[in-house]
Amino acid sequence: QYKFRDLTIEELKNVSKAYPNFTFSMNTYTFKDGSQKDLLNFSGTVPVRYGNSYNIPIQLWILDSHPFAPPICFLKPTANMGISVGKHVDAQGRIYLPYLQNWSHPKSTVIGLIKEMIAKFEEELPLYSLSSSDAARQSELLSYIAKITEGETDMKPRSKIGDKNEGCCNKITVVGAGDLGIACVLAVAAKGIADKVILLDLSEGAAKGGTMDLEIFALPNVEISKDFSASADSRVVILTVNFLGNAQTYLDVIQSNVDLFRGIIPAISHYSQNAVLLIASHPVEIMTYVSWKLSTFPKSRVIGVGANLDSERFQYILANILKAELLVKDAWIIGEQGEDKVPSWTSDNLVADQTEGMAARNSREKVANRAMEVLKGKGQRSWSVGLSVADLTDSILKDKRKVHSVSTLAKGCCNINSEVFLSLPCILGTSGVIEMVKLEEDPLVQEKLQSSAASIHDLQQQLKL
Repeated sequence: QYKFRDLTIEELKNVSKAYPNFTFSMNTYTFKDGSQKDLLNFSGTVPVRYGNSYNIPIQLWILDSHPFAPPICFLKPTANMGISVGKHVDAQGRIYLPYLQNWSHPKSTVIGLIKEMIAKFEEELPLYSLSSSDAARQSELLSYIAKITEGETDMKPRSKIGDKNEGCCNKITVVGAGDLGIACVLAVAAKGIADKVILLDLSEGAAKGGTMDLEIFALPNVEISKDFSASADSRVVILTVNFLGNAQTYLDVIQSNVDLFRGIIPAISHYSQNAVLLIASHPVEIMTYVSWKLSTFPKSRVIGVGANLDSERFQYILANILKAELLVKDAWIIGEQGEDKVPSWTSDNLVADQTEGMAARNSREKVANRAMEVLKGKGQRSWSVGLSVADLTDSILKDKRKVHSVSTLAKGCCNINSEVFLSLPCILGTSGVIEMVKLEEDPLVQEKLQSSAASIHDLQQQLKL
């Protein structure tokens, strides 16, 4: 069932007009993890000029989240053709292009993809002619590839997360290989909570900087990949990507991040349909909302890192610097990440007697203000956010039922009626947010949350999803 059927049909009509030799069919595609799905695909040849003119046979598989996810592309050589493995083609004929990595609807189209494919093949021809003996060996390889790509493999599908079968593991994917992504990988690896960590590097070119160092020093259970299918069956997917261009306004920056996510979230949610999405990209409240909309996951399984780091620091300052141990377990930083965050308390901290309650509130407010002053001097470096992300991941994977202040859908809380994500204390487990913890009723806090919700909602209304 294609989620965006009309958009998909319209685009394929355009392909048919431009390349009338292509044939369309519905077949079973087998993914790397052994899972299978019936997908629309088309095969044909594209004209390539490399000294002489060549017709290069290709096959494109259209995912059910198209056009928000890129096609899966293969060469389809005949028995007398050999595959020239290069930077754009692997030994199985899988095609890798910058256009696929940077796919973003509506800017990216199948026609545009084919045009880039032709341009890259004209720089480096992907096929060559075989001798008769080589052709026989190639025929065996083609038969194997056909089994993989047409659903005739004898591989058994891996067990689903939660089944008590072999192959079930704590697999985590980190999307984005910048400083924050690498910090998350290192923090998760150091905590020892994952059986396998995939670092999905979506940048162009060969591995460089931190990713190259990760490859050199080869951390156990850490794999670097550029292929979305490597993330299949992840239990937690951590999003760290951020736009690094020269956008003119704050809204332009956010829109650029949204455009990035349009090419990422549908593919991620396709390969890991039971995952919890943990968003660390900025601005976290809006990008968590965007991830929720694009993934179509339930709200409980789309979480922003929110004020978890600030809350942990706030509680530490109260306990270890201000020695206010009695306040610690009920103290939280909530709302919007940044300058508009506010301290708050869970309802367990209420005092029955009104006079005593007022005195307790006044005393608590003074301590909280002192703690907030100390907190202001603490920046959020990549490694500190990475530690916070590992903390959240640990609570999810181990079903700790621990309370964290994370970005969650705030509609219905504090008289907020819009679909916005704000940091609120939530109990986390294997299915994400299990329950929101009740906050003490404080008119000033509610007013600040409503103000944040209004400004966030206003920005969201200006975005093109």
